[in-house]
Amino acid sequence: MPGKLFLLDGMALLYRAHFAFMRSPILTSAGVNTSAVFGFANTLLDIINNQQPTHLAVALDTSAPTPRHEWFPEYKAQRESMPEDLAAAIPLMKRLCEAMRVPLLIMDGYEADDIIGTVAHQAEKEGYETWMVTPDKDFGQLVTELTRIYKPGNKGGEVERIGVAEVLQRWGIERTAQVIDILALMGDASDNIPGIKGVGEKTAVSLIQQFGSVEGVLENADKIKGKTGEKVKEGREMAILSKRLVTIFIDAPVGVTMDDLVKREFDAESLKTLMVELEFNGLGKRLFGDDFRAGRGEGRRQAPVESSDAPAEAAPAAPLKSMADVPHDYRLIRTAEERRHFLAVLAEQPSFCFDLETTGLDPRDAEIIGIAFSWQAGTGCFVRFADHGESSQTVETAGLGLFEWGSATTAQPTEGGALEDFREIFARPDIEKIGHNLKFDLAVLREKGMPVAGPFFDTMLAHALVEPESRHGMDYLAELYLRYTPISIGALIGEKKGGQVSMAVVARENLELLKDYAAEDADVTWQLAELLKPELEAKGQHEVYYTVEIPLLPVLVEMEAQGVAIDVQALREFGVQLEREADGLAQRIQSSVDTPFNLNSPKQLGEVLFDKLKLAEKPKKTATGQYQTNEAVLQSLMGTHPIVQDILDYREVTKLKSTYVDALPLAVSPFTHRVHTTLHQLMTATGRIASSDPNLQNIPVRSEHGKEIRRAFVPGRAGHVLLSADYSQVELRVMASLSGDAAMMEAFDQGQDIHEATAAKVYGVKPEEVLPEMRRTAKMVNFGIIYGISAFGLSQRLGIPRGESARIIDSYFKQFPGVRRYLDDTVETAREKGYVETLTGRRRYLRDINSANGTIRAAADRVAMNTPIQGTAADMIKLAMVRVADALKAGGFQTKMLLQVHDELLFEVPEAEVESVKPVIVEAMRSALPLRVPVVVDAGVGKNWLDAH
Repeated sequence: MPGKLFLLDGMALLYRAHFAFMRSPILTSAGVNTSAVFGFANTLLDIINNQQPTHLAVALDTSAPTPRHEWFPEYKAQRESMPEDLAAAIPLMKRLCEAMRVPLLIMDGYEADDIIGTVAHQAEKEGYETWMVTPDKDFGQLVTELTRIYKPGNKGGEVERIGVAEVLQRWGIERTAQVIDILALMGDASDNIPGIKGVGEKTAVSLIQQFGSVEGVLENADKIKGKTGEKVKEGREMAILSKRLVTIFIDAPVGVTMDDLVKREFDAESLKTLMVELEFNGLGKRLFGDDFRAGRGEGRRQAPVESSDAPAEAAPAAPLKSMADVPHDYRLIRTAEERRHFLAVLAEQPSFCFDLETTGLDPRDAEIIGIAFSWQAGTGCFVRFADHGESSQTVETAGLGLFEWGSATTAQPTEGGALEDFREIFARPDIEKIGHNLKFDLAVLREKGMPVAGPFFDTMLAHALVEPESRHGMDYLAELYLRYTPISIGALIGEKKGGQVSMAVVARENLELLKDYAAEDADVTWQLAELLKPELEAKGQHEVYYTVEIPLLPVLVEMEAQGVAIDVQALREFGVQLEREADGLAQRIQSSVDTPFNLNSPKQLGEVLFDKLKLAEKPKKTATGQYQTNEAVLQSLMGTHPIVQDILDYREVTKLKSTYVDALPLAVSPFTHRVHTTLHQLMTATGRIASSDPNLQNIPVRSEHGKEIRRAFVPGRAGHVLLSADYSQVELRVMASLSGDAAMMEAFDQGQDIHEATAAKVYGVKPEEVLPEMRRTAKMVNFGIIYGISAFGLSQRLGIPRGESARIIDSYFKQFPGVRRYLDDTVETAREKGYVETLTGRRRYLRDINSANGTIRAAADRVAMNTPIQGTAADMIKLAMVRVADALKAGGFQTKMLLQVHDELLFEVPEAEVESVKPVIVEAMRSALPLRVPVVVDAGVGKNWLDAH
């Protein structure tokens, strides 16, 4: 075989990568969205490294009209403008290809599909194995034994290779060329290809299976019964035109030979420069290894792309540096005498950064190997806590610039003895303690009986407020703010693939490297803090940081340390019950269709629901052509067949069993016999606290099965009960307060059932005349409005016609005009400022709020409407946690705060304290963040979480 050719559909791959990272885009320090280029570069590198192509090219569309526009002027006319970030990625992608010396194939008057079709056809005649790299289903028509589709997965997911057999199976046809005929009959809304009106994929496949081609279908129109036959007759001309439109050219005047497409070596210098400019440090290291930092792209710059739509080039980013490039003074402290001198100097500092090095990541099990400190850029000390097995030794020491001490011969301290020396320093409230992800360090020290007093400054939390949509890891921030690459953890303990050693082993065998690694962390974090403090001020986040997030930090440390007890035996018994239920449901589902299939296979389930039972006329499909069977799809099928409810029940039962019933007992700590979740302050853009390892915030409370799981959460101490304190309808109260809507505020002021009051106004009836279904609809509207629900969305949720849902929403806004005005004003303000704010000033930046693309802009509008409401509710519960913790401490209560779940706090309370502590908790929560309407807190007590809720 002459060679192996890969042809990349450039725009299709850019689009795919851009939208794959839509929720969490990859941004440079200057705010440039590089998601599309990053995804494209990864795909290209994976192909080059793993597929060993001999020939390679990227095909691109142009804005020039094609013959298809002449045949049908409406061709692709309905497409929205390209997102601005994506348009800006095109010249960057061209530069990437030029630096990698990958040919770009571009022809006015022809689409990338036609270029790929032509080159693939030419390569096949010469005997090449050709792979068309694209997510586009249309390319199935070109597939032969030598020419196939290579479909990359999203974000590095599994690649799909599509040959003749896969195309024939996907469409149920005999020849790959029949893909053209199916597409012609069904049309394509994305390209505005008309097809035959009313003919979907299922009907199109059936017709081609019967008559072989579009021409065969039209010739036999009289034989096609019912409405389908009528549609075929009426759509004759559109079918012929559509076939012409969907046929990919294989004879475009491309004018390239296979010799032009031979894979070449990269232009290393240009590629390094581009990697630095785009801040693709991981890709740079993958391409050039350690040489990436050494070269850093100095030298000539790639010439700008000559294109009218190319943005002005930004100045290249400053070169990345490492420890070898920067003067620094990192010292090791091992003896008691050295430590005594060090502590004397440390005590004089108004602020210092510290970072623990431990043997593990579980605070309840981790031993402290040492602590690194820094309070001046470029300097740092690592205080080593020796192993019990290490002997005393003489250590010659020298000055550390800021202080001096002499040599000493002293037995090295174990963790306990050395740590005790720091008790007074850590307890001093006049010294600021700085760290990155301080919660972990504070948690470890708490377990060692070492309290740490604020004030605190956490660089991770600070950056999460300054750039909530970005990454917040220390290494990333070092490269972003300092243009500095710290020593990687892999350099210290080894990479996962190659086998890792413990930190304790590193401390024994390579203490010098550990000293540099630890001191560098403290030094870098200190420098980051110095830069982030003014940035908090500049972005208006100073107040929320110091009044909400920092005071919450020690509260979360204490909650995580407390943990929550569970009744393991009760869960095991419930697990047996769930397993019996799952088996019964599985048997009933199988027998109801008389077809054995794997219930846990979405593919097989889809075939049963839509091929065998035919429960939908036009079932939704995934990008790979599989039927969608997610919960939303199943909910839309409710009432069509009993199997649907059984499948939903089966999924609920099996998910609850695997996620909670089986997993929670495994999460019980062997040290405390409790479950200790990890609480994340700023993992979500709205500021809501998140829970992980295990996630205790998603346990369902409405279903009977979910309630049984909550019943297993119990007091862990004798003579105690659980107390649950829950905000009542807090987001709606925030909405009323922010909007100032008179009718909504009145309902809350009078203590009315807000959903009943809403139903009465929307339906024009008296409150006592409101029916349960009216209230249910009103509740859906009340909460839906917060999330910018549309008439279509409401119709889907309630199972009512779209016209009726539109009338309900219109009626709602007529009765609550202040809400409509507030939502409109919020979006308008977001368009002007580029962000929205909560009552405390927490900001969320909306990069797409002024996008020319309507779909993208509408999504940003919904975020703008929701964030101030949900974010203010998040701030309220956080402030409440701080106030409650202070009140419990001030009152000398033994009550412990265990969990935060959405708008609820869970406590373990001595029975003797219930009556005295309950009003204290309720008042602290109620007054945490005053609103313009009453804030209501419901509190209950019980022997388990369910009974207390």
